[in-house]
Amino acid sequence: MRDITVFSGSAHPELAEEICAHLGTPLHPVRVSRFANDALEVQLQANCRERDVFLIQPLVPPVQEHLVELLLMLDAARGASAARTTVVLPHYAYARSDKKDTPRISIGARLVADLMVAAGANRVLTMTLHSPQVHGFFSVPVDHLHALRELAAHFRQYDLSNTVVVSPDLGNAKEAAAFARLIGAGVAMGAKQRFSDDRVVISSVIGEVEGKDVIVLDDEIAKGTTMIELLDRLRERRVRSIRIACTHGLFSSGAVERLSALPEVEEIVCTNTVPGTKPGDKLTVLSIAPALAEAMRRIHDGESVSTLFST
Repeated sequence: MRDITVFSGSAHPELAEEICAHLGTPLHPVRVSRFANDALEVQLQANCRERDVFLIQPLVPPVQEHLVELLLMLDAARGASAARTTVVLPHYAYARSDKKDTPRISIGARLVADLMVAAGANRVLTMTLHSPQVHGFFSVPVDHLHALRELAAHFRQYDLSNTVVVSPDLGNAKEAAAFARLIGAGVAMGAKQRFSDDRVVISSVIGEVEGKDVIVLDDEIAKGTTMIELLDRLRERRVRSIRIACTHGLFSSGAVERLSALPEVEEIVCTNTVPGTKPGDKLTVLSIAPALAEAMRRIHDGESVSTLFST
């Protein structure tokens, strides 16, 4: 792939290397340094002139540091006369800031999208946004992939004849229904109210779950507050077994340890969109590098990407 040039920021170089291995193209180096006043400086250390440039950088902690690094990489690519620059954004942390639900609150998802476009992004390739409307915050084309196929392929190894997929809330119900279709299962959802970032209440579970093998599907798990609240309701409904699945396994504040310690949880499955997630006793990590690599190849070759995220 002679005319493609791929760079990675410092957020998740392991994923970038795996993507490039699938593409059969080298991952080019990026020099990140600091001025004496702590300001960042970025240099792309490969030719970009009239090339199709891909910048791989999930927005993961420290989110603000990685965001500024991405913006500087975009500016560097534009200044180096790249023909087109595509941001490969496996995890978009600001997607949670997607609505004005209290007075005088910022909508970070839209602002950060504007910043990326202003810095030089011509296209965005992302994975499982927190809410679908975030797609519309970008003024450039967005290819919005999901990990449902990878998750479904994993769960098909089990007997799914008595399985129901449970969404923690209404916002994720469409994804849960699509996932349920892929594995031939029923679907249910939690009735959730969020009062703060770490306080949620799920009053009930809507749907038939008694005696069922449950797969709880969410887009991301951070502190695990929602998941633990939902598991309390499922325990009350006497489900037979519980497995947990998500795309973004952030697992902050010891979330994976708390969830793994629950005897009713048989398995936790996530993908490697964020760094540092290592397989454990109950934790299974799936790679989304092949899907991202194929999407990048199709973008570069001018082929349709829609088949990668249709269900």
